[in-house]
Amino acid sequence: MTVSRALRGAPDVSPETRQRVLKATEQLGYVGNQLALSLSSQRTNLVAVVVPSMSNIVFPEVLAGISTGLEGSGMQAVFGLSDYDTRKERDVIRDMLSWRPSAIIVTGLDQPEDTVKMLRSAEIPVIQIMDLDGTPIDFNVGLSHGKAGEEMARALIAAGRKRFGYIGSVLERDLRAAKRKAGFERVLLEHRLTFIGQRLGDTLSSVGLGKYLTHELLRAEPNLDCIYYSNDDMAAGGAFAGMEASRTDDILMAGFNGLELAAALPVRIATSKSPRRMIGEVAARLARGSMVTDAPSNGKITAFVPEIMGIE
Repeated sequence: MTVSRALRGAPDVSPETRQRVLKATEQLGYVGNQLALSLSSQRTNLVAVVVPSMSNIVFPEVLAGISTGLEGSGMQAVFGLSDYDTRKERDVIRDMLSWRPSAIIVTGLDQPEDTVKMLRSAEIPVIQIMDLDGTPIDFNVGLSHGKAGEEMARALIAAGRKRFGYIGSVLERDLRAAKRKAGFERVLLEHRLTFIGQRLGDTLSSVGLGKYLTHELLRAEPNLDCIYYSNDDMAAGGAFAGMEASRTDDILMAGFNGLELAAALPVRIATSKSPRRMIGEVAARLARGSMVTDAPSNGKITAFVPEIMGIE
């Protein structure tokens, strides 16, 4: 019984005993049967994680934070990709719940009602991450994208920028980028300003798409003094387009995420640095709580504030 509790990561087993058990399993080459465990406990040691993309560093860093947060718990993260598609997300969540995970970490707060109903019926901790603008099912760890857009707009206006453009892509799918844009526009309206010109791509964001759309926007609206982008990937592409057009001295590019890529560019990019790795770690700690208690979860909100960088 003690061996079983030690292998499950139960908190009532001393570190010394757990180490002795683990050493014995290594000597024997023993591998536990998690399927048998799930039959008796109605759940496994898996933590399901659903993210929309792996095409830039943002979500790999979230996953790294989750992995760090689960270390030493006996729990294992498994992840699926939704590609910013709510139907695909629903199918991925259904498949993952069939494995009886101990908790599920889902990106965002904008799941359709049928997906929300499925998550509520799972009777496990549901941890929604990366967004606070909405109604959480259970636990919520993230930041307000609407406020992030508002704060960036205020900072840029305070820096003297007045003629704004916007560049983004598939905002009907990337809902968090859409919330940042809406927040930015609210502040522009407060100052009797608006986006002079906009360009929206129909594919997922990338450096190449940002560069292409920036060239298009600058040809149409040459008098811009600032362009707000849906994220740093797009803003980096904009910076390359600005360099080619010799416009980096008079136009400030602003993005979101605070990627190292933005800091490494030869021209300045303003950005909002999101604490994505810490968000992953906090979500993992909440998931770990499901292994030490069978009590119903009483969801809570953990809010982070992005740091604005690159505005002088």
